[in-house]
Amino acid sequence: MKVFDLHEMKVHAHDERSLNVFYDTPEFKARMIELPCGGTMRACDMTSYVVFIVMEGAVTVLVDQEEAYLKTGQCLITEPATLSMKSEIGVKILGLQVMKEKK
Repeated sequence: MKVFDLHEMKVHAHDERSLNVFYDTPEFKARMIELPCGGTMRACDMTSYVVFIVMEGAVTVLVDQEEAYLKTGQCLITEPATLSMKSEIGVKILGLQVMKEKK
């Protein structure tokens, strides 16, 4: 068992995003994502299920061309998809990846 203080975690810039992963197993990954005002995350093809939980702020997430607006306290869950995001006011997100079972 491990306890993490999500509000105290330092979040690194996109070019150092691998440092934002704080839990990583073959089946499950947890990371913090932070975008400044006007910040974006370019499209990426995810082969895992993805859960985004907005800790602070607001963000628009594009999932395979379908748009969702999330604000503090809201959560998005999606199957594997192409994802991108942008935030007009800034956002801090807990991102979880759960690997899809191979058959």
